[in-house]
Amino acid sequence: MSIITPAPGLDIPAFQTLHKSGHSVESRVIDSSREEKKSWRPSFHITAPGWLNDPCGLGYDPTTGLYHLCFQWNPHGNDWGNMSWGHATSPDLVSWTTSNTPILTPSAEYDRHGIFTGCLRPTDVQGHPGALTILYTSVSHLPIHHTLPYTYGSETLSLAVSKDGGKNWTRQDCNPILPGPPSHLNVTGWRDPFVTTWAEGPLSKDASTLYGFISGGIPKQTPTVFVYTVQATDLRKWEFIGPLVDVGLNLQPSRWSGDHGVNWEVASLLTLSNGSTTRDFIIMGAEGCASPKQDEAHARQRRVPRGQLWMCIKSKRTDTTSTDSPLASYSFSGIFDHGCFYAANSFYDPQTSQNIVYGWITDEDLSDSLRHRQGFSGVISLPRVVGLLTIENVKKARHSPLNSITSIEIIPSGGTFTIHTMRITPDSRLTRLRCNARETRLANIPLSSPLETAVPLTTRWELYAEFSVSQTCTSVGIKIPHTADGQSCTILAWNPQSETFTIHRPAVDDEINHGYESAPHTLFTSLNEGGEEEEMLRVHAFFDSSVLEVFVNERTVISTRIYDTDRCFGPLFFAEDVKTDDGPAAVLVRADIWDGLGVNMST
Repeated sequence: MSIITPAPGLDIPAFQTLHKSGHSVESRVIDSSREEKKSWRPSFHITAPGWLNDPCGLGYDPTTGLYHLCFQWNPHGNDWGNMSWGHATSPDLVSWTTSNTPILTPSAEYDRHGIFTGCLRPTDVQGHPGALTILYTSVSHLPIHHTLPYTYGSETLSLAVSKDGGKNWTRQDCNPILPGPPSHLNVTGWRDPFVTTWAEGPLSKDASTLYGFISGGIPKQTPTVFVYTVQATDLRKWEFIGPLVDVGLNLQPSRWSGDHGVNWEVASLLTLSNGSTTRDFIIMGAEGCASPKQDEAHARQRRVPRGQLWMCIKSKRTDTTSTDSPLASYSFSGIFDHGCFYAANSFYDPQTSQNIVYGWITDEDLSDSLRHRQGFSGVISLPRVVGLLTIENVKKARHSPLNSITSIEIIPSGGTFTIHTMRITPDSRLTRLRCNARETRLANIPLSSPLETAVPLTTRWELYAEFSVSQTCTSVGIKIPHTADGQSCTILAWNPQSETFTIHRPAVDDEINHGYESAPHTLFTSLNEGGEEEEMLRVHAFFDSSVLEVFVNERTVISTRIYDTDRCFGPLFFAEDVKTDDGPAAVLVRADIWDGLGVNMST
């Protein structure tokens, strides 16, 4: 559960005052007559009237053949507060039916201040095979924040069960099943349960052993995940076995890995494989990150100091593990999303045998007045598939020494290297959005200046492009003008010299944070039969009214918001280089554009 944090310049006493009614900010009732910024409302991303944040309760129900996606929701106002669970179902992760009422609201004594984030498990309840169980953090006290002394019992673990395919949910009389964190530990937070198997887990006797993960941290020591064994036949029974890792405070190996903060939220564990190699990863939201060092024009300067990260871990297998000893060690880590994306949550999809991740794309770049006027706050990202990305016979990166790139595992192999990292791609089922779209294809075009494609765009499009980038290239990418004269535009660009991918956003209003997004990104050169060959720059982008999600080479992702979106023109492909006679700065090897994406999002 991501809890709203103090804005820059807001001291803690003032922040506590905001919490005095049990909510972190004053709740504003939605006025349907208020003017809404309809051009900012996405069409194929999940959203809801009012405030929306963390995705939770994700999973597939084999009995009904439906996917479930819940989300943190304030149905009574457009600010954080009244934390309830919204609910949506889908047969394919593309077309969603969203309930107009919450399935759980803060109404029991133990959760009167919030139904925070959790997970979903298909379960067999006596007399009701195929029932569904959700485990959630039940909150009875606010404020809760990693900068404040922790109140034991403010966060507890509770259950609710549905016996009719998710239409109705019943809290269980056993609630709360855990009264709080382990009594011998002081914590910075203890929330967001996640239950899964862990074949390489420290106490696993077989692959079916269930583990429970609850996110948080230990004050002045480390952010971490508190790990439990869970009885598969009785989800009420949890036994604490220890903290997952101890990485210290604000671990930041390099710009490739991000700041790991002081408290973690919504952590999930995934075992990823390429068929022959397997690695264990956690994906976690990091709170309390150090102030970013970017210049004032960078988007992060005006956002909450947090990050969405991933980490590869190595389990410490033992049958007698002390509950004070970390159960795993740090291996390498990276940034899951470099933009305004947070609270990633995941589930294993038995239909595709893949791990699927959703996240919360925020509206924190808007002033409160603009955000209230648009009638909604926050959207759920498109589904992402995560896996283990392996590149063999690697000789080098574009500029950085391989051992300085801390988001990859490097394995020497006869003069070259095998590289492992996390693969992040849009779910292939999203191609169904193209059903009625207009497709344009381009191929093998030398670039030395912007290419006028003369392709008009709506504000709902998908683009996939591959570039062969010369060694003299200084910048290559895509421009999306929002005005006919091109004065207002969004620019997606890779700088080979600094090994940085950026998204520059149009400056349209002083009430909007229009700072640029950036992510470290390089291209690897591998040794093949024909000699050394550098991989192409591959950019895959989805745009939905104001939501832009960009995937680069299946390992670098930036999600952001573009608020000057009444129209789009282009796209314009470009490349620049130093003045040489050695050919074009880059070649647009391939570009596919699908315009007019759409899907039936019903309520």
